[in-house]
Amino acid sequence: MTTTTPSNVFHIEPNTRSCKECRIRQLCLTAELNPTELAQLDCLARQRRPLTRGAHLFHIGDPLEAVYAIRSGSVKTYTLTPDGREQVTGLRLPGDLVGLDAIGRGIHPSAAEALETTSICALPLNRLEGLKGSAPKIQQRLMQVMSEEIQDNEEHITLLGKQSAEQRIANLLLNLAKRYQLRGYSVHEFNLSMSRTDIGNYLGLAIETVSRLFTRLQELGLISVERKHVRINDLEKLRSFASPVDAPATARAHA
Repeated sequence: MTTTTPSNVFHIEPNTRSCKECRIRQLCLTAELNPTELAQLDCLARQRRPLTRGAHLFHIGDPLEAVYAIRSGSVKTYTLTPDGREQVTGLRLPGDLVGLDAIGRGIHPSAAEALETTSICALPLNRLEGLKGSAPKIQQRLMQVMSEEIQDNEEHITLLGKQSAEQRIANLLLNLAKRYQLRGYSVHEFNLSMSRTDIGNYLGLAIETVSRLFTRLQELGLISVERKHVRINDLEKLRSFASPVDAPATARAHA
């Protein structure tokens, strides 16, 4: 008889890459931790084998065993509508934490799928909770990240109801440019790992609309697109296109 391994079971392997040496640690749970706290986090962190494109970190309904930090690559999160259709809820980049929405009930209400080869750090929840007394800053940082995620989601929902289709696409690109810049990459060029279908799903647009608007932005000279590679040719004009005088400012929500 064959057995299957739950999608969220991680391989218990030492954390060979120190949190202290991680180039994106200021975006992760380790931000603002002192050397002692970093060492404690290093001791509990575990690494998964890299996820290949299309592999799931966890599925809807899986029990919560760990919070996951993305080291490299990207992951999309999604839920299912009552009729079983996929609803994309976010694009997670290096430095982002995944699985926070499962802490309340102990069950993942969403799924996380790798969009490319992705490296993950697993932070076992039971061991993380054990640091409350010795490393309170870790718990404080976890609460801060959770609060920011709630705020980001609220802003995304609000802005979807106020922005035109053109503004949604432009703001998505600006948001990603800002997030990649925070990770030490160029603000003008990045790879857009989400498919046009996923982008439309996330922004509430038909795939035909997404394709048409990408073409329009290229014709206007604001961006250049080659497969998944995006270059922003004129950042200021794209900002003007995204946020007219009477429109709300670009959200900092997770794309």
